[in-house]
Amino acid sequence: MMQVRAKKSLGQHFLTDLNIAERIAATLDGHRNQPTLEVGPGMGVLTEFLLDRGHDLTVVELDQESVRYLQLNFPKLDGRIVAEDFLKLDLRQIYGDRTFSIIGNYPYNISSQIFFKVLDYKDQVTCCSGMLQREVAQRIAAAPGSKTRGILSVLLQAWYDIEYLFTVDEHVFNPPPKVKSGVIRLTRNQVTDLGCDQRLMKTVVKTSFGQRRKTLRNSLRPLLPKGSPTLERDIFGQRPEQLNVSEFIDLTNLVRDAQQQHDNERTE
Repeated sequence: MMQVRAKKSLGQHFLTDLNIAERIAATLDGHRNQPTLEVGPGMGVLTEFLLDRGHDLTVVELDQESVRYLQLNFPKLDGRIVAEDFLKLDLRQIYGDRTFSIIGNYPYNISSQIFFKVLDYKDQVTCCSGMLQREVAQRIAAAPGSKTRGILSVLLQAWYDIEYLFTVDEHVFNPPPKVKSGVIRLTRNQVTDLGCDQRLMKTVVKTSFGQRRKTLRNSLRPLLPKGSPTLERDIFGQRPEQLNVSEFIDLTNLVRDAQQQHDNERTE
């Protein structure tokens, strides 16, 4: 039987444990009433369980060798194999304005980028689950106060309820990665409006964690007018990992108000 060679350049580590593959597929059992997109199916170890569980499945695979393998071994995917780069793909070309779920054993080298793309489609992606490097999975799920909390933690938790489900050891892959993996699930919450400028919030979050060892007073100073009294607010004495989503929204509005006041004073 044809086998696919794992390619380091694509971050490929093929899962060989069928029990774990089935557990990952089961993370979407509550979302079988809508289409499912699998990212990077490789040789289809997860694909097979998704099809068996009745998912309306489309797969996106960049590796042409994997595409040929899937075409030969998964006739049910006829016309549903998208041989493109997921990060460059316009998902509306597949689903239009419909809602859908995303799942995958995500390549370690682009896992963060994958979840930033999920954010771009947050109004359509109702659930996203799968396996990635454990440290990244833990960071995405990290609660306020955790040292592992980062940019993706805040931006994703604004729109999704996030669960860290279980850890996967290195020996169940071919080739084995040098790190453990983690399986997480993101379920879209009921938020439709954050109550702040989303672009500015993204800038505030990224700037804050760009100098995570500093207090917000020091890291966010470049975003505020020189000498702004807003910097004396108590919230600016904290470090970014201490804040929850609501506090980052408040912080964003403080920055916006200070910028607007400065602009108004300049035009008077």
